[in-house]
Amino acid sequence: MSDKTEVKLTGVKQNQGVWLVKVPKYLSQQWDKATEKGEVGKITIGKKQGKTEVCFSLNAELSALGAVGEKDGSLQVPRDHPFTMHTVGGQTMAVFSQSDTDEISLEGMVVHRAECRPVVNENYMKLKKLQIKESTKPQRLSQQLERAVTTVYKPVANHDFNLEHEQKKKSEGKMVRAERQVVLDMLFLAFEKYQYYNIKDLVDITKQPVTYLKEIMREIGTYNSKGAHKSTWELKPEYRHYQSAEEEEQMETA
Repeated sequence: MSDKTEVKLTGVKQNQGVWLVKVPKYLSQQWDKATEKGEVGKITIGKKQGKTEVCFSLNAELSALGAVGEKDGSLQVPRDHPFTMHTVGGQTMAVFSQSDTDEISLEGMVVHRAECRPVVNENYMKLKKLQIKESTKPQRLSQQLERAVTTVYKPVANHDFNLEHEQKKKSEGKMVRAERQVVLDMLFLAFEKYQYYNIKDLVDITKQPVTYLKEIMREIGTYNSKGAHKSTWELKPEYRHYQSAEEEEQMETA
């Protein structure tokens, strides 16, 4: 049984509504620089031509991008971020919080959705230019060495697993043709288990060269070039120990 977790429903009892707002990544990074109980900015709500307008203004102390960009620290992130409002759209969404003691509380139900977008100004264009520059930097750089590497990590001419593979190939050697009757016995034994085989499986079973195996199969078998068993071999009727579905149907009809 799964562990049960109690949830405090304070938000539901008070019918508390919350806003779900999507913010740019750089803005959340600037918020992380604030002190534990510091103010990160202000939200203003007003009306213009009968429409509600909401805007978030970042505190001036948090607007400097710092060491991320220019050395003189003059690069500033946009401060003003108007909200683009959206409807909840019939969805039921809630906001939960978790305390240090793993206690989960329901903070409230989402009543508004919005996107926090920056005002396009000189600071914003500088920020985008920096972000594009950072994204185009290669993840790995090649370096020309002036002298040979003498550490344990120096390149090797051939790895152990390659040498082992080559040694295995030499020890096994090429496939040698067995006597025809021996191969026939192996094939008939295999076809007692299954009706259809592809040539690769028959090679694995008999350990015979492909050309030699196909030569024998053309005498005792039929190759299916289409249908449900395409690209497989089966025995000719005179060599089968079973009856195919078509033969059984013909006998029942007769």
